[in-house]
Amino acid sequence: MMAITKIFFSFARSFLFAALALLLLPPALAAERNAEYLLGPGDVVRVSVFQNPDLTLESRVAESGAISYPLVGDVSVGGISVSDAEKKIAQLLKDGGFVVQPQVTMQLVQIRGNQVAVFGWVSKPGRYPLETAETKLSDVLAQAGGVVQGGSDEVVVSGARSGRAFRQAIDLPAVLTHGSTADNIVLRNGDVVYVARASVFYIYGEVQRPGAFRLERDMTIMQALATGGGLTPKGTQRGLRIHRRDADGQLKVIEPSLEDVLKPDDVVYVKESIF
Repeated sequence: MMAITKIFFSFARSFLFAALALLLLPPALAAERNAEYLLGPGDVVRVSVFQNPDLTLESRVAESGAISYPLVGDVSVGGISVSDAEKKIAQLLKDGGFVVQPQVTMQLVQIRGNQVAVFGWVSKPGRYPLETAETKLSDVLAQAGGVVQGGSDEVVVSGARSGRAFRQAIDLPAVLTHGSTADNIVLRNGDVVYVARASVFYIYGEVQRPGAFRLERDMTIMQALATGGGLTPKGTQRGLRIHRRDADGQLKVIEPSLEDVLKPDDVVYVKESIF
């Protein structure tokens, strides 16, 4: 009797663990399902039906979002996941009386339907596929080889969301360094990712290395002088001038302090000391 009791409790415990696992499983499956790739025009798929080799077909998704499949004709698969497309074809085969219990498998041969364009100061500009429905900005930039030297810290993503024009400027260091998940946005088919040239400032006059330099974030006049190699023996910090254009394009000459912050395309002039 004791042995039977132990077996019963062992079975009950196993059943309880299995039940808990089932309760925890659906959210994980839902998350995985949401991340599935959505089929689009240009994608090439291979469809097969278990124990029905004559129903094996490789087809390209047309611009209408449909593929032509034996026995059932055109099947609209654009905008749905691979697993949903499998179920759709299986249901059509079953409803038509062609296969009693069809087990349909679909494989992606080529991904051409959902793509984004990456332009500007990246290692490999071009078009890149969105391999899942949750492909993020950092994923696509990695495919493009990352931002090259001279590229801006700001990335602009433009496209459409809910039928409306969409544009967002994203602080790339916040995404990659600080792990800002809100800015690491999920990309959508047709998005354009653009990395502009980094902003620069100019320095000339009595400095060791006059020229154009990358404008770092919140860069001060003192830091700009250091970037230019410091003053020459003839240079002086007194009488520094910044030539800056305002929003109307008018040139203004500013007498700054060493702690003032530079703006893009500022021209810093270091005078020669008269003593």
